[in-house]
Amino acid sequence: MNGKKISIMIPCYNEEENAFEIYKAVKNEIATNLPKYEYEIVFIDNKSKDKTREIIRAICQTDKNVKAIFNIKNFGQFNSPYYALTQCTGDCVISMCADFQDPVELIPEMVHQWEDGNKVICMVKKSSKESKLMYFARSCYYKLIKRLSDVEQIEHFTGFGLYDKSFIEILRNLKDSMPFIRGIVAEYSPDHLEIPYEQAKRRAGKTHNNFYTLYDAAMLSFTSYTKAGLRVVTFFGFFVALISLLVSLVYLIYKLTHWNSFDAGVAPVIIGLFFVGGVQLGALGFIGEYIMNMNQRLINRPLVIEEERINW
Repeated sequence: MNGKKISIMIPCYNEEENAFEIYKAVKNEIATNLPKYEYEIVFIDNKSKDKTREIIRAICQTDKNVKAIFNIKNFGQFNSPYYALTQCTGDCVISMCADFQDPVELIPEMVHQWEDGNKVICMVKKSSKESKLMYFARSCYYKLIKRLSDVEQIEHFTGFGLYDKSFIEILRNLKDSMPFIRGIVAEYSPDHLEIPYEQAKRRAGKTHNNFYTLYDAAMLSFTSYTKAGLRVVTFFGFFVALISLLVSLVYLIYKLTHWNSFDAGVAPVIIGLFFVGGVQLGALGFIGEYIMNMNQRLINRPLVIEEERINW
């Protein structure tokens, strides 16, 4: 043993088909390629509805290097893993998913790069075996947020990577009740190392991402790291007002010069009314996202509330 300890943090939600397999794969990888290191494997379960907790309990009973945190409810896709990162005790922490989309075989490479002095290592998807349409949509999203954000964002970084204990201490001290780890890494670790990899398909089970969760992630990044959304709404409002003024002047002039032959009708009025109404509702919704973001942070609820800990 070289005296250094590696923490592997694995968030779970309904992963009964993957929990034991990811444990075996991680343990085997460390035993085979990193035998000189102490280690802990930390599972945090976000109130799974299947047998995930039973499987994790059984693992903890047979292996004291495995620790578990069980939340009293589902606290969302960002809070739970962020909280688990701050609870890890290793000299470095590796965050990875339970579904094998984050390749276990990359653990040794990350550790070697860490030993070479890299404090934060971000694993960046160069390609993915998921839907090509989904990958294209994600690429467009990343490029958009990167262009609009004041902070240099990391394209195709999902949180899979290695974090030195000095960076984990930064996470502990942020006290952010709505943490967005991708943005936090970009903002507070500008000298991170990026390593490309190909994202695999889920080994088993169904993805928990849907339109709502993806939209939630997009809005959290927009409202946390961009001013552009509000600026676009403001400028577009001025643009619509200017166009409306010009159109009304054209109608007035044309009516004055063709009083008897020009019949404006009610269609332009109705179209304009619905258009402006739609713009206003969209703008209010976008502003509401920013206000909701601020409200959640002002309330300052805890990241998670634990129901049970095992092997701590």
